[in-house]
Amino acid sequence: MRTFYYCTLLIIFLFPVRSVLAQADKNSKADRLFEKAEQSYGHRDYLQAMKQVREVLKEDPDYLDAFLLLGDMYYDLKQPVEAIAAYTRAVAIDSASFPPVYYIMANLQFELERFPDAKKNYITYLTYRPKSQVEIQKAERNIRLCDVRSELMKHPVPFNPVNLGPKINTEGFEYINSVSMDEEQMLFTRKGISPGENERFFSSRKFAGEWTLALEMEPPVNSQGNQGALCLSPDGMSLFMTCCSRRDSYGSCDLYVSHRRGNSWSEPQNLGPHINSTAWDSQPCLAADGRTLFFVSTRKGGFGGSDIYKSILQPDGSWSAPENLGDSINTSANEMAPFIHQDGRTLYFSSAGHPGMGGADLFVSRMNSAGNFSKPVNLGYPVNTKNDEINLVINPGGDAAYISSAKEGGFGNTDIYRFELPKEARPAPVSYVKGKVFDNNDKHPLAAGFELIDMQSGKTVVNSSSDAVNGEFILSLPVDKDYALNVSCSGYLFYSMNFSVQKNSDRSNPLQLDVPMQPLQVGEKVVLHNIFFKTDKFDLEPDSKAELDKLLAFLNKNPGMKIEISGHTDNVGTELHNIELSQNRANSVFSYLVANGIDKSRLTYKGYGKSMPVDTNDTPEGRAKNRRTEFKVMAK
Repeated sequence: MRTFYYCTLLIIFLFPVRSVLAQADKNSKADRLFEKAEQSYGHRDYLQAMKQVREVLKEDPDYLDAFLLLGDMYYDLKQPVEAIAAYTRAVAIDSASFPPVYYIMANLQFELERFPDAKKNYITYLTYRPKSQVEIQKAERNIRLCDVRSELMKHPVPFNPVNLGPKINTEGFEYINSVSMDEEQMLFTRKGISPGENERFFSSRKFAGEWTLALEMEPPVNSQGNQGALCLSPDGMSLFMTCCSRRDSYGSCDLYVSHRRGNSWSEPQNLGPHINSTAWDSQPCLAADGRTLFFVSTRKGGFGGSDIYKSILQPDGSWSAPENLGDSINTSANEMAPFIHQDGRTLYFSSAGHPGMGGADLFVSRMNSAGNFSKPVNLGYPVNTKNDEINLVINPGGDAAYISSAKEGGFGNTDIYRFELPKEARPAPVSYVKGKVFDNNDKHPLAAGFELIDMQSGKTVVNSSSDAVNGEFILSLPVDKDYALNVSCSGYLFYSMNFSVQKNSDRSNPLQLDVPMQPLQVGEKVVLHNIFFKTDKFDLEPDSKAELDKLLAFLNKNPGMKIEISGHTDNVGTELHNIELSQNRANSVFSYLVANGIDKSRLTYKGYGKSMPVDTNDTPEGRAKNRRTEFKVMAK
């Protein structure tokens, strides 16, 4: 009896395919021809063996073993369609003579994505009660996957990937890493095809709607060692990366960060032992809040393989102990390449453990108000295929995605493509604000800290900073929200404002914001734009707290400073009423500061009513500007 060597998805099994059947006449011509065919097959003379099998079938068209042998040969020659046809003829002759053939056919059909046929043959095989628990488990698992994959293929999602062209892609491997907030810069990893060549970081910028020739990033971002998985922070000020050969690493690969000054990047710094372990730590992605870092690790204590973790940047600049995202995201297999969108709650990642089309598939999960992620949803077929899909980056607008894939017709091994993201997989829409911070007197650029607060929740949604060389900044803004913005810089009065971002905000025309910072000098005034009162009332509204706490921190940082808090109204109402109202509003701010530890001797307050307008009282907009709370520096 000959043997059949069959490789299932992951494990190689040894099967005796041909059972020796009792032939009516062992000395028939068909038998003699078949013995010769077996001998030729044993010598791997497939051409002669196939010729002899056809001669057998001329003599006996229902010669079962001839069809089984023919199936074996087609399998050896990597012709699965022909192998399945031969095995199908065999079971049509005698369905019960050799049950393992159903398992063999099912595996071949599974690989060819003929899922209904594969499921049918797996089920048939199990009815014969096989003894191998490995085969039983594999068949049961693949029956479930047949259902999943059949359903995905029945409902394909729109997918029309466009190759980014030869200025980005080469004959080597390109892996998408990051796209800037304005979608004007792309960062990716490239690996050539020469033996031993290391991965390197490349950058391209968009000019007149087209990507320019990608250039290798300069040292110290690129080093002599192996590195990859680069992440540009949403504000464009930091690069998080994976390095695998630096002397200060804790494990096989560690996470590092480099900071931008103008057009230069600092020497990458290891994120430290809270983030990095003795295992493999890689694939960072920083959330739009500037404080939450997602990454992948094979450290002990996970669910198996590589898991996705997150860590929070603390006020003192350290990182919190990494938190595993839990079994809603992680499985016993590998989870990789997390990408958290700028909306702050939509997570995309690659998984080999959640049911999908095969290999590693791309999934999306959304975080609820309690901070928990939903059950992952497969991005669908043909975005996902039987091959590995790993690298995915969603553009800030949320309507398009960049993917790394080895598709036919590309420039090399793995190319970068852009495609329109199916609507069901899109994140919440976001816009952005960009601008420049500068000294109000001589206009020189400043490095300032930003705090963006969601006025409804009172939570800080973004911590960021402007560039020290040119003062430029860019901030991500989920739409349909009201924001308070606080800007601070050492030696300057803090700056505050509030604004709304509408759902139909035009990303091609983002909010442009210049921030003039006033040097800290006696007599200078600051309008507290984010102090709120109800009409004709002087009780502080809850969403005033963020601004008041900013003023508290400012006074604590400058312990010698004394200020006057002033209240102002428009010209509606009597002069006496307006004086009284503005006095009470100034007193509310005074009382809050005193209650929170500021010495009374440093504070005075006064209501000026309508006597000091800053705009006309003839329009609603002008009157709104005149209704304000200010403070003036009396001593520093």
